Amino acid sequence: MKGPAIIFLFLLVVACKSKDNSSTPKSENSIDAARNFIRAALDGKFNQARTYMLPDSVNTNYMDLAERSYQRADQSIKDGYRAASISVIRLVEAVKDSVTILVYSNSFFKDNHDTLKILKANGQWLVDFKYLYIHDADTLYLKDILNTKIK
Repeated sequence: MKGPAIIFLFLLVVACKSKDNSSTPKSENSIDAARNFIRAALDGKFNQARTYMLPDSVNTNYMDLAERSYQRADQSIKDGYRAASISVIRLVEAVKDSVTILVYSNSFFKDNHDTLKILKANGQWLVDFKYLYIHDADTLYLKDILNTKIK
């Protein structure tokens, strides 16, 4: 009886390890990284979204905030996010081959445009999530300064 139990336990451990290693594929380019990040967040898979995010304390704090907000949302809102498609509004390669700025929306809240910065760090494309909150202060953000009036 001991033999079959040990074999079963061994197979269970091997199956779990192999599943964990292949859970998050590497992004091939900046758009792929952004899509993977946004899709995981819309689906409520915040641990997966974190794997596509630049790991720093500010990004982690913003992601924790987004996750708590998502968890408190009504089920109808969660279902809307999960069913939503992603629309690219504008794409700017701010620094060729290393920094991309993406303005996007989703079909659930289509009038709400968000902005992400995607960076190539250590050979991997990662989303700098904090840029969503601070992009107006960044000089890479292309905003219409001609319509700005001083009052």
